[in-house]
Amino acid sequence: MTVRQLDRDQCLDIIEKNRLGRLACISIGVPYIVPIHYVHAEDHLYAFSMPGRKIEALRSDPGAAILVEDIDTPQHWRTVMVRGRYEELPDRIGFKRLRDRAWQLLSRHAVWWEPGAYKPVAPALAFKSEQVFFRISIDEISGRESIDGD
Repeated sequence: MTVRQLDRDQCLDIIEKNRLGRLACISIGVPYIVPIHYVHAEDHLYAFSMPGRKIEALRSDPGAAILVEDIDTPQHWRTVMVRGRYEELPDRIGFKRLRDRAWQLLSRHAVWWEPGAYKPVAPALAFKSEQVFFRISIDEISGRESIDGD
């Protein structure tokens, strides 16, 4: 097996084809990693959550990383690491367009709210919702894959 670097377009292709990643952030001074569903658009990964440790950590330190894996077998895999910054899309004036865009992108896919929470209500029906829509910028992206060979 040989491991090789992926170029940016190959990395973006893997990001686009997948919906589940592992979000890494710093919580109270230590690494914290959780699974999230995401959607890629406009050089960002859009996601949803309910308030909790992950959101508290990202609000405190917006640096984040997301690992996306595409594994066929232990000898044939591709992984992509995105490094960027957390940006919350609150339910208030000035963020409506971005929040609606996140909702529109995410809701195209089945069970997009998992593993973050219960199914959220439509944005027009939400009142003082605790639902957190956010995005992670793609500031850096890198990837590797294993290929057959010696």
